[in-house]
Amino acid sequence: MPETPPFPLTLDGASLLHQMFRFDWSAWRRTDPNVRQRTIDEASALLATIEHPTAEPRPAQSAVFAQLGHKGDLMFVHFRDSIEQLALIQRDLARTELGSFLQPTHSYLSIVELGLYESSSKLYAQLAAEGIEPFSEPWNARVRETIDRQSAAMSARLYPSIPDAKYLCFYPMDKKRGEQVNWYSAPMPDRARMMQDHGLIGRRFAGQVKQIISGSIGLDDWEWGVDLYADNPGVFKQLIYEMRFDEASALYGLFGAFYVGVRLPVAELGAWLSVEQR
Repeated sequence: MPETPPFPLTLDGASLLHQMFRFDWSAWRRTDPNVRQRTIDEASALLATIEHPTAEPRPAQSAVFAQLGHKGDLMFVHFRDSIEQLALIQRDLARTELGSFLQPTHSYLSIVELGLYESSSKLYAQLAAEGIEPFSEPWNARVRETIDRQSAAMSARLYPSIPDAKYLCFYPMDKKRGEQVNWYSAPMPDRARMMQDHGLIGRRFAGQVKQIISGSIGLDDWEWGVDLYADNPGVFKQLIYEMRFDEASALYGLFGAFYVGVRLPVAELGAWLSVEQR
């Protein structure tokens, strides 16, 4: 009988799109004031309808953040039930008058993900004990049953509302492959142990940071996206610094660029876009 799979099962939830833009302030200042106001009104009307989450269990929502640093000026974050719905909000935003002043600097597509290391290990062991061959129809049926049951239990985490926090820190990451260590060649029990230890650090910050992990293998250039929401930006530094010392990060973590923004409520968009000194 073939060996059990080396990968854990995962649960997939909301589709997630980050859009980072540089705002064309030069063109904006040259624009007629009446056109500027019309542009603000149009964008505000669109964004106001999606700023607050729709009804559960699968809330759809978008949020705007004033981005810090040279990587851009505005960051839009969209949570939707499907990639098709993300394509629609991307189109709707692009065809507003505001869209003509937004110059894309980066974007990231992913799907909210929960890994099932512990459940997978138990299920694989049970199926092997029963003599059920991996990827056979009985095996697939038991896997589907487990995923369906866990997805129902974890629905709130798989389809979250965007946390009502002042700051966002987003970054993509990979697990190292090749050279001296390779995450994907480590035995699954070892990976499960490391991820459990990794998660213990995050849980110590549960009251200060809301973390949303999304998977992007096959969807974007990195393997995962990490969103951290908090009312104190210093917590981002403390949390990520402490996580650097655990085995999963110290040996296997590779990190992309970090994007940090301050929540920009739609009601304040006009003031942010004002050309007057305040």
